[in-house]
Amino acid sequence: MPLLSVITPVYQPVAEHLREAYESLKSQTLPNGWEWEWVVQEDGETRVAHQILPNDPQIKFGSGRRGGVALTRNLALGRSRGTLVKNLDADDVLTPGALARDIEAFQRDPEIRWTTSRVLDLLPDGSTVGFDADPAEGRLEPGKVLRHWRENNYRLPVHPTTICIDRDLLVTLGGWMGIPASEDTGLLLAASSVSVGHFISEVGLYYRKWHGQATANDAHHDETERDVRMRLIGERADVLHQRWGR
Repeated sequence: MPLLSVITPVYQPVAEHLREAYESLKSQTLPNGWEWEWVVQEDGETRVAHQILPNDPQIKFGSGRRGGVALTRNLALGRSRGTLVKNLDADDVLTPGALARDIEAFQRDPEIRWTTSRVLDLLPDGSTVGFDADPAEGRLEPGKVLRHWRENNYRLPVHPTTICIDRDLLVTLGGWMGIPASEDTGLLLAASSVSVGHFISEVGLYYRKWHGQATANDAHHDETERDVRMRLIGERADVLHQRWGR
């Protein structure tokens, strides 16, 4: 039976947020024959997630040495079994039907190796804000995302946290990029440089904006570190596109 693995790295989670992520996953309805598993991987040995989430056989808990979000995602990947792998951060919320839309995009077009979807920012007061420059629904050819990223001051046309990706491609690329932040950007640019993707214009995720999120904290780091990350991400994507893109 085909399986989709949802991967969630966890470090000092807000209990309410993690439970909302779980409820959004439990409410998903998949195409006939498909199942999902949720691999919740703690960054460290705290076992906090066990205390927050129920004893659900679809949840696979894991823990390991402290190493940051990229290492944690990749340890979760190693413990997962799905032919498709979906990212879900511990403070975000899937919309109804999000997983089914991912799967159906792969089924409609055998060339597609990854999907992303429209995102709404979820603000602390419960309101939502959308991005005003989403691409049209449909295929994203190799190199298109990379060109946009370069031409728009490292701004992506699609949100990397919504990625659902073919497992073979994800493993071939080495999983999430081993850098202290922007690891999801690194993965998206690598995947989009060598393979066809698909953008789903229906909202697939509520992206929680709050003071404790990793991207908010990353803004406090030296700009020099960000420049180094962007240079390495771009260099890898360029090489991949030149050698294996089409």
